[in-house]
Amino acid sequence: MPECTPISVTEAQLDGVAYNADGLVPAIIQEEGTGRILMMAWMNDESLRRSLETGRTWFWSRSRQEYWCKGESSGDRQYIREAFFDCDGDTLLFTVEQEGNGACHTGEYSCFFRSFGPETAAG
Repeated sequence: MPECTPISVTEAQLDGVAYNADGLVPAIIQEEGTGRILMMAWMNDESLRRSLETGRTWFWSRSRQEYWCKGESSGDRQYIREAFFDCDGDTLLFTVEQEGNGACHTGEYSCFFRSFGPETAAG
């Protein structure tokens, strides 16, 4: 089982995060090793702090209006290995070790399994 590794952070770094009018910032989740983008979800100040302190991804559910730790109900947990914020501070990027069947609630490994353009036949 992967281990949780808290991420050291300063208040100045946290102050560099620019939240939108709803107090949220998009968080992109990328798989360690492969670089594959697994998902995007929203964080607020508290879920960001929880993620960094615990080493697990925590998000804010806009539909349920509650915090959720990825994988607590599904077993598809994410263990943070690195955390970044972009040059404008308005987007987060987490590199994670993905446990279980993947990140997408549909059962796909990545939420980004559909592409634009001509459909191709399987086979």
